[in-house]
Amino acid sequence: MSSEQTAEAPRERLRQLVRQDIRDRPFSELSTVAFHHEGGVLAGKALLSALETARCATGTYDAIGALTAAAVPFTTAMMYVAATEGRNLDSFVLDFVFPGIKGPSIEGKRVVLVDAWLSEKSYIQTSSLVTLKNDGELNLDFGILTKLGAEVVAIAALVGDRGGSQGSPAHITVTDPVTEKSVVLPFLPVFQESEVSES
Repeated sequence: MSSEQTAEAPRERLRQLVRQDIRDRPFSELSTVAFHHEGGVLAGKALLSALETARCATGTYDAIGALTAAAVPFTTAMMYVAATEGRNLDSFVLDFVFPGIKGPSIEGKRVVLVDAWLSEKSYIQTSSLVTLKNDGELNLDFGILTKLGAEVVAIAALVGDRGGSQGSPAHITVTDPVTEKSVVLPFLPVFQESEVSES
């Protein structure tokens, strides 16, 4: 097996796990991937790799934040994978009840927001889903993190779709609802929806 085939094997295995989870459903929280003994580790590595690939766009970052409950196991996996590589990377989750976070302080830190699946499909927001439709939920989250003294540098997802292509990251504009300051952030999905759909 060539080194190129070896490098592709983990990504392809992860793609298979994601496809098995999705099957014919229009949306999934990808929990069978997150809690799979192999899938969780592969997802953590793939998300970190996506950020590393786009380092010119994101720069360095100190913490990763779960946008939803579905993203918590993925950010946890990223934190543990980073630790095995000798890197200290904190994680946190947006508090869905009281505007804030659960986890170590993010004041003065550069953070990346993470979700399991982010797209522009018009699903209703729940505690485990944020839609990119009109970016409303992301604007609120961005405002909370800004108020806590963090700098958001990118948004990542295991599955996502925003019109970008592999190697050419799409972008999301978020606006703090209090200050009305807008920031354009790189959006870095590991897989485009088309890569994991059955059709």
